[in-house]
Amino acid sequence: MYFGYTYCPDVCPTDLAQIAALLRSLGPNAPVEAVYVTVDPERDTPGHLAAYLGAFDPRIVGLTGSVEEVRAVAERYKAYFAKAPAGLMEHSANFYVLDREGRFAGSLPPGTKLDRLADVVRERLS
Repeated sequence: MYFGYTYCPDVCPTDLAQIAALLRSLGPNAPVEAVYVTVDPERDTPGHLAAYLGAFDPRIVGLTGSVEEVRAVAERYKAYFAKAPAGLMEHSANFYVLDREGRFAGSLPPGTKLDRLADVVRERLS
């Protein structure tokens, strides 16, 4: 799971490219779900999220809701976000790893290399 927003100029697209590469490396039948939770629900509508994420990999699921709903999910994982000037959002950019039951199993920092991401996910699958 990843918290980000579609108008992010740098970190989010870089990390989404990593997530897409991870999905490709695990193969089409891997029992993994990549979830992208927007921290900018006022602009990131479901249709906009689907189109944006589909450009990286159509298997990435985009989630949105009210600001309050998104904040509740973010707080559950201790993810941070806040509005910043010029239409930007400040936000944490960790990769959150959940187990098969959807429970928090750890997090990895932004910029984590593909090999490390794949190792962690494969550990959770076995």
